[in-house]
Amino acid sequence: MGHGKVAGATGKGEYEMKVVSVVGARPQFVKLAPVAAAFVKTEHEHVIVHTGQHYDARLSDDFFDTLAIPEPDVHLSIGSGSHGVQTGRMLAALDAVYDEQKPDWVLVYGDTNSTLAGALAAVKLHLPVAHLEAGLRSFNRRMPEEHNRVLTDHAADLLLAPTEVAMRHLAREGLEQRAVLVGDVMADVCLRVRDAVAGDPLPDELVDALGRSASEYVVATVHRAENTDDPLRLAAILETLAGLAQPVALLAHPRLVARCETYGLRLDQGAIRPMRPLPYPAMVRALIGAAGLVTDSGGLQKEAYLLGVPCTTLRTETEWPETLTGGWNVLDPDLSRLHELAARPAPAVERGAPYGDGHAAERVLAALCERAHS
Repeated sequence: MGHGKVAGATGKGEYEMKVVSVVGARPQFVKLAPVAAAFVKTEHEHVIVHTGQHYDARLSDDFFDTLAIPEPDVHLSIGSGSHGVQTGRMLAALDAVYDEQKPDWVLVYGDTNSTLAGALAAVKLHLPVAHLEAGLRSFNRRMPEEHNRVLTDHAADLLLAPTEVAMRHLAREGLEQRAVLVGDVMADVCLRVRDAVAGDPLPDELVDALGRSASEYVVATVHRAENTDDPLRLAAILETLAGLAQPVALLAHPRLVARCETYGLRLDQGAIRPMRPLPYPAMVRALIGAAGLVTDSGGLQKEAYLLGVPCTTLRTETEWPETLTGGWNVLDPDLSRLHELAARPAPAVERGAPYGDGHAAERVLAALCERAHS
C-alpha cells in the first residue's frame, strides 16, 4: 500500500498509514475491538499481531469472535513462562514480524508482557511506537504491570492517555510533549456491549453454576501475582469469599486454577461457585445483574464503574483512582471489610464520565494520522 493522501479520521487530508497492533491478553482484545473497527472505516492498513500470551480460548479466541475483531494476521503462539522467558520469546519473534511488515506505527496496549515486548522490539528497529492507555500508575513497583507501563511510556513516541489523571502522571515524568488525551477505548466497547446485552437473560454458564441463587450473586476474579503466588494469602482470599452471604461466581483465571492445584487449595468451597472465564459480552451481562464485584483486575474495576456496579478491589492501590469517587470502588487489601463491602448497595453519588464519551478509538486514529511521517 502506498502513502497517498486519504480522508482520515479527522476529516482532513492525511497520509495513509500501516499500523501494527500487538496484543496478547484479554484486556488488550477488548481495547483492540473499537480500534480495529475504526480502522475498517479508513484506507489505512491495520495488521493485528497476537503474541499468544493468553492461550486459553476463553481468554483469547472467544474475544475475537464475540467482539467482531478481525482474525489476527500473525499469531506467535508464545504461551506461558516466567516474565523474562515469555518477554524474551516475544522479542525474538517480533523482530521478524516488524522486518516484514515495516509499519509506520507499532501500537501497543495496556501493561502486559506483550506491551513491553512489542515496544522494545520496535524501538530497537527504530520504528515509531504508540502506547494506548499511557500514563496509568499504581505506584506499586512490586507489580510487573507497573514496570511494563513505565518502561513502555518512556520508550514510546506517542502516548495515548485515557484520563486527565494519566496526563498529569506523564507530565510529572517529563513526557507531556508526547502525550495526547484521547479517552478510554475500553469505555467505547463496554458501553456498546452494555446496550447490546442489557435485555438478554443471564449467561447459561452463570445460571448453571448458581442455580436458584442466580437472583443475587457476587462476581469475583483473582489472578494477580501478589494474591496468587503466596499460598497463605490465596487461602485467606478463598476462605473469605467462601464465607460471604451471597453466592460467588468466581471466574477462574488459568493462573488461579494452576496455583490452587499447586497449593492443594479447593475453589469449590462455601459460597464459591467456580466457573471458566466468560466471553466479554456474557461477562458484561453477568456484571449488570450482580450485587457487586470483588476483583484484583484493573480493567474490571473500571468496567464495574462504567456499568454502575459496586466494586471491592483486593489490592492496596488502583490505576483507576476515578473509580474510588463516592465509594463506587473500595480498596480492601487485608480482607477485613469484604463481608460488608462485597454486596453493598450502589452509592447515591453520580459517576460522571471521566473515561470519555465512547469515541476514544476515533481520537486514537486521528492522533496516529496527525503524527505519521512527522
